[in-house]
Amino acid sequence: MSEEKVLIGVIGGSGLYHLDNLTFVKKVNPKTPWGYPSAPIVISSLPSGTLVAFIARHGIGHTIHPSDVPSRANIAAFKSLGVRAILAFSAVGSLREEISPGSFVLPNQIIDRTKGIRPASFFEGTSIVAHTGFGDPFSNGFVKWLEPRVAGVLEQEGRGIKLFTDKCVVVMEGPQFSTRAESLMYRQWGGDLINMSTLPEAKLAREAELSYALIATATDYDSWREQEEAVTAAEVFKTLKANADTSRLVAETILDDLQAAITDPNNGHIFLEEVGKMKFSIMPRSVKQKQEDRDKLAFVLPDYFSGTENDEVTA
Repeated sequence: MSEEKVLIGVIGGSGLYHLDNLTFVKKVNPKTPWGYPSAPIVISSLPSGTLVAFIARHGIGHTIHPSDVPSRANIAAFKSLGVRAILAFSAVGSLREEISPGSFVLPNQIIDRTKGIRPASFFEGTSIVAHTGFGDPFSNGFVKWLEPRVAGVLEQEGRGIKLFTDKCVVVMEGPQFSTRAESLMYRQWGGDLINMSTLPEAKLAREAELSYALIATATDYDSWREQEEAVTAAEVFKTLKANADTSRLVAETILDDLQAAITDPNNGHIFLEEVGKMKFSIMPRSVKQKQEDRDKLAFVLPDYFSGTENDEVTA
């Protein structure tokens, strides 16, 4: 584990492969029980001295398919660095007319349409069972903190970019886009956005007791507008660069405030809202639980699994 504690982790999605106006400090590539992260984590410093850990979700040069992103390693690596809040960015398709390409969205709900081929839990494959609460899949306090700040940056940029809140993102398996029938069905279900990357990332952040929020950037209208051509990668790329430039501006502008908020003794609890919740999610310890599994899980949940076989159950 790193001795240097970095409180903020940023995950960059399609088109957002780095942050600007930061001073490079070092790269780290922690080996976790679930392997290595998508790419070496870049730790950089803002002019104020605030340290930020950045990882490109799809790897250097965008070489990792959405279904193959090593999300467990990414989240575990952040936890090992001391990260408490993860700000994730992701390109999304819009399922609503008003959320036009270029719009920014802070979603608050998720519909899972992945096929189960992505490992979605740190507990998967172990002798320890946990049923993690996920009714509110994003950290509400963090999302509410972000809303006025992201809106302020978009207003200052002056390009008329709208920010939407309280929206639902459908997470589908890729790499193909949706059929028209699927896209229409997601609208009927109450979906507002669609992407391929938010899960299992959000679930794993919850298991690791880290605050997690998503800034989604709309690139297209998916395939539900029957009078128009279905979404293509070429259409997505038209909007991707502008969205990424604005995402970098948002990140650069709010990261100092985020650091200050996390370390504020009066308001820092906002970014600790997930801490302690796993205590009530893990099934009671039994003799059937393997010590090697407890050692493995101690990497992300040391408060519950750092003891030995003879210790009393704390979970």
